[in-house]
Amino acid sequence: MLLGQLLHVRGIDSIILERKDSDYVLARIRAGVLEQGTVGLLEQVGCAARLHREGLVHDGVEIVFGGARHRIDFKKATGKAVTVYGQTEVTRDLMDAREAAGRVIVFEAEDVSLHDIDSARPRVRYRKDGSEHEIACDFIAGCDGSHGVCRESIPQAALKTFEREYPFGWLGILSDTRPVSDELIYVNHADGFALCSMRSMMRSRYYLQCSLKDDIADWPDERFWTELKRRLDPDAAQNLVTGSSIEKSIAPLRSFVAEPMRFGRLFLAGDAAHIVPPIGAKGLNLAASDAHYLSEALREFYFGKSEAGLDDYSRRALQRVWKAERFSWWMTSVLHRFPNAGAFSERIQTAELDYLVNSAAATTSLAENYVGLPF
Repeated sequence: MLLGQLLHVRGIDSIILERKDSDYVLARIRAGVLEQGTVGLLEQVGCAARLHREGLVHDGVEIVFGGARHRIDFKKATGKAVTVYGQTEVTRDLMDAREAAGRVIVFEAEDVSLHDIDSARPRVRYRKDGSEHEIACDFIAGCDGSHGVCRESIPQAALKTFEREYPFGWLGILSDTRPVSDELIYVNHADGFALCSMRSMMRSRYYLQCSLKDDIADWPDERFWTELKRRLDPDAAQNLVTGSSIEKSIAPLRSFVAEPMRFGRLFLAGDAAHIVPPIGAKGLNLAASDAHYLSEALREFYFGKSEAGLDDYSRRALQRVWKAERFSWWMTSVLHRFPNAGAFSERIQTAELDYLVNSAAATTSLAENYVGLPF
């Protein structure tokens, strides 16, 4: 959706295919921490008015270890901030803008297949309402996620993949309760990681590190709140407002990158090319920077009569991707408890966190990565 709007404001036409209907798309619960650069892109395409009215600007985060809370001040370290505004709301704003512009979205497009992607005239076929359709186009942007058809359409020999799976998951709940803090709280605890996040000042999102063998049925709300309180510092535990969950899920953690992000006239973007553990809030923001790089390359192709930007797209995008992968891996490593890690590893984690909160250089490094590296 963002790529489509970036192309629209540059005078480039596009067609978006979506497998589900619009109600399903707008019901999906997704991340909601936007880097300053992502906010800037939404401003570029005229989709930031509601974000600025309703979004929550955060100038820092808090980290708990050894039972004590420490604040990382983004503004002091970098002059920048992040904005809490749900991905569902970003999608709604982009969909409204695309409809207002009269640009095409084909919902419930089934059996999508790609053809001649290494030629000058690739084609996309799909089925809608029982009828077969084909689009002949100049380029295909594969923004269809890690299980989509686009990456699978690239010959296996043309891609190199890098992957790491983590030996635990995140148990997350959403509740219509007041957040425990005005900023996100990240917790390193002897029994596992915890995160206190939010979607608004009356909707909270909480996570606990859990075993991948756990089942949702093993975690009634009462057990979740009791365990979360146990992992928080005393002040946060006392201030925690509990209530019925409106959504609950267990998600595995994974790092993944596919290189290159281009094959012929097919360009991968977002989760189709890379996945990060959610701890650093980088998935949505990396997809946004991919959209920025690709829209700039296409503008250069159509109006500058040059393919240099297209040829450089994968290299440019992957430079930022790998830095975000490193940051997300580092945060995952330092804040979670790994099975059979032992006392030495736990002491290393404590030393790392102690250095982080007491070193201006280390604090600045975390802040620079969290608010988002330059595009």
